[in-house]
Amino acid sequence: MSLHRVNPAELSPPTGFSHAVTATGGRLVFLAGQTALDADGKVVDGTLAEQFRTALTNLLAALAAAGGTPADLARVTVYTTDVADYRAQAHELGRVWRQLAGRDYPAMAVIGVVRLWDEQARVELDGFAVLD
Repeated sequence: MSLHRVNPAELSPPTGFSHAVTATGGRLVFLAGQTALDADGKVVDGTLAEQFRTALTNLLAALAAAGGTPADLARVTVYTTDVADYRAQAHELGRVWRQLAGRDYPAMAVIGVVRLWDEQARVELDGFAVLD
């Protein structure tokens, strides 16, 4: 299996994402949306960045259970109830991503939503990975 990040020179340099990711071989793993739920199913209180850390940890736990690693992520979508806050915390969110998932970024999008399934959740991540 091979993932290749594509960032064309004619596009603005990506920060915290890749413009495109190609995948060859392997099997697909589709990852359900993960919020900042603890093991008891309760949303952890905290800032958007703290909830992002928990949601990403949960997404990566699901990926690991399927046999994958963060480097296998081809696509991640972030849903947030406050895009302005997300942008304001972008530097911290990038630091959290690098700590948990490394420096390879999948193709990503951030989408503003009115609310998430759990009312206290401020952010949710889903995605897919390609495994060997």
